[in-house]
Parts: sequence; structure tokens; C-alpha cells
Amino acid sequence: MNSENQLAQLLADMTENQKRATELLERCLANADAYDDAKAQVYTKRFDKAARAEADAVDRLRHAGVPAGQLAGLPIALKALFDVAGEVTHAGSRGWQAPAQSDAVIVSRLRREGAVIAGHTNMTEFAYSGLGLNPHYGTPDNPLAPGRIPGGSSCGAAVAVARGMAAAAIGTDTGGSVRIPAALCGLVGFKPSQYRVPLKGTFPLSASLDSIGPIAPTVDCCARIDAVLSGLRYQTLRPFSLKGLRFVVPTDYMLDDLDDTVATAFSRSLKILADAGATIIEAPAPVLAAIPELMEGGGFTAAESYFVHRQSLADHGDQYDPRVRGRIERGAAITAADYLELCRRRQQRKQEADAWLRDYDGLLAPTVPVVPPRFEELVADEDYARLNLLILRNPTVANMLDLCSATVPNHEPGDLPSGLMLIGRNGADTTLLRLAQAIESAL
Repeated sequence: MNSENQLAQLLADMTENQKRATELLERCLANADAYDDAKAQVYTKRFDKAARAEADAVDRLRHAGVPAGQLAGLPIALKALFDVAGEVTHAGSRGWQAPAQSDAVIVSRLRREGAVIAGHTNMTEFAYSGLGLNPHYGTPDNPLAPGRIPGGSSCGAAVAVARGMAAAAIGTDTGGSVRIPAALCGLVGFKPSQYRVPLKGTFPLSASLDSIGPIAPTVDCCARIDAVLSGLRYQTLRPFSLKGLRFVVPTDYMLDDLDDTVATAFSRSLKILADAGATIIEAPAPVLAAIPELMEGGGFTAAESYFVHRQSLADHGDQYDPRVRGRIERGAAITAADYLELCRRRQQRKQEADAWLRDYDGLLAPTVPVVPPRFEELVADEDYARLNLLILRNPTVANMLDLCSATVPNHEPGDLPSGLMLIGRNGADTTLLRLAQAIESAL
């Protein structure tokens, strides 16, 4: 990743008056003008006027010697399910038109630290898919692999960063929706432990599984943004030596049905880490065998999204993406007893996963088992359903078991993009980011 695109360098340039916030924003807007397409939008709504005012304010404050916030002057893109006062939080749909009355908590935190809110980015309708397709706003092309999907549901967020339309972006991750598009677009994505970032002002998909995380060029970039989202002060990630660390690679479930490109990249990554002194332990993971049972009939996502959408489906269900509507409507068949039993079983599995991970410094797996599919591979509904489940399978593990996780690029130049995923225990977010940075450096 070119160092000039890293947040630390951008912030340093602005602090040293080598670059102005207004110049950085105009460069991002010019890239959006060059790449965005009305038929397949990256930004569904740009906030140009407000963003220019915010960038100008940052420049004026710096010129006056007023201390700047942690992200002062950085253009940040938001997935279109975060409330921005006065803007419609459409969540990738056409049926929601009322403007938000106030900012989401994370938007308030970004503004407080001087971030420039560039706009709302495209997404799978209501965030209910890992592929990124949207029939209402179109689906942006993969910036590294034209003709292939960018991944979802935070598709526009990842493409905006990869195309230089924003310095970084914020997405949600319910089953991988930050990490999947990050991996398929050659970026870093971070899913925190769920409690870490408040969900207030975020259009929900599944209250049990939703989490908020950044998509950015590097692990350090993600750590800087995560600190702001979490209401913390960023501290430089202390270097971590890989020597003596123990990483587990599950021999079941997460390594099934890998395509050759992903399998080769994963094997190469493990060898690099082993050569750097890490111990790679291949072992069965009994707790992973229970993941499918937590997803039967749509699981938490179907039940909780149906609770959110049941009245809207009755009022204007014909405006929904049929593929999304069908997945939401499965929640109608989940009874209160079924849901409570699901909660009980999930709590048990979370405890089992935490106990299992105590013996390791982290779990390693391919972020996505396959390279980005071509758009034409998803035309038939059965292919869409099959590939969606496959692409969601590995990252969903962290959501179901309430763990923290990051993906870093691990493909060779010229190869189709893929990601290496690290999963850590709940609450070990800072340690996981330090480990991810060490892995990123080694790769």
C-alpha cells in the first residue's frame, strides 16, 4: 500500500502544512467524479457542500493554531445505514425516505475528532448479503478485478477506499460485511467485539450480531479509526514479534471448498508466518461444527430483521429486493420459543469458543474461501444463494461467537484478491490489532 495513502501520513502532511484538508477532500471528490457511475453507484449520496465546509473549518483551525482532533481533515465515507442529521438513512433501499433527526453515535464521534463526512456509500439492501449486489443503486465493479463483485454488504465503502474516493470508510459487520469487501478489494477490515462500538443511530439488521468497524488501507489506519469509534484515544500499536506465537488453523469447516487461488495464498501466508517464528497448529475445532445449527431457518438475522421489517413488508414489501425480502420473511416462522432456545445455545457456544481459544494467540483462516465471483455467476437465484452462504461462512464465525477479527490482504501482485483472517477472543481487540499488524508486516 502506497504510504501516501495511509492515514498517519495524511495526518502528518496536514499537521506540517504540506497538505490542506480542502485539497485532500477535492482529490477524493475528483476520484469520485471520475469513477462513480449512475448505473452502479459507489456513493448513493455525496455530502459535498457540508464536507467542504468541514474541511475548510479544519484548515482554519489549524492555521489559527487550535489543536486538531484525531482524524482532523480525513474524508471518511459512511455505509448508508448510519444516521446523518438531515439525510435519509435508506440502508440500500428505495422505501425509506424520512431524514434522520440526529447523527448516529459513531458519526458524532467522527465529527468530534475532525473527520470530514464525505457521503453515504452503496450497500446490499438492509445489509442482508455478503455479495454486495443492489438492484436499486447498481453494484460497483471490483476495483482490483473488473467484472467481479466487490463483496458486501459494505460494497460501496470498500470501493470508495480502494478508488481513493475517501481516506477510509465505516461499515457494519453482521456476518462479515466489513471483512468480506475489504478482502475482495485488497484492503484491511476490522470487526471489533460487539460491545466496543455503540449501535445507536445505525439501521439494524440483527441486534445480536451487528458490529461497526473500519475499512482502510492498513491495520494502523483501522486502529486509528476504531479508537474514535470506541470513544478512546488512539495509541500507537506496540510492535509484536511473531516468534513464539501460537496460531491455530481449524482443519474442519473453515478450510472446506477453498478454490485453488485462495488455497495457494493461504498456504503461502502460513509459511511466511512460520518462517518468521510463529507456530502454526492445525487442529480440529469442535465448536465450529455447531455454527450451522445457530443459522438454521435464518437464525438470529432472519428473526431479528423480520422484527424490524414486519410492518414495512406489509406496507411496501413490493419495493424490496426479492432476494432480500425472501431472507427476511423466513423470520416469520421462528417462534419466541425457538428464538430463546437459539439465544441459550449461542451463549453456550460462545463460552466453549472462548475456552478453546485460550490455548492460542489467535485463529487463522482464509477470510473468504473463493476469489470474487463474476457478476454473471450470480444471475440464477440458486447460484446466488449458494455463493452467498459460502462467502459468509468463515467471517460469520466471529459474529456468531462474539469474537474480534481482522482481515489483511494476502494475494500476490497480479493475482485475484484474497484475505487472511485473524480471529481473537472477545475483548482482546487491541491485542488482535497488534497481532494483525505483525502479520501484515510479515506478509
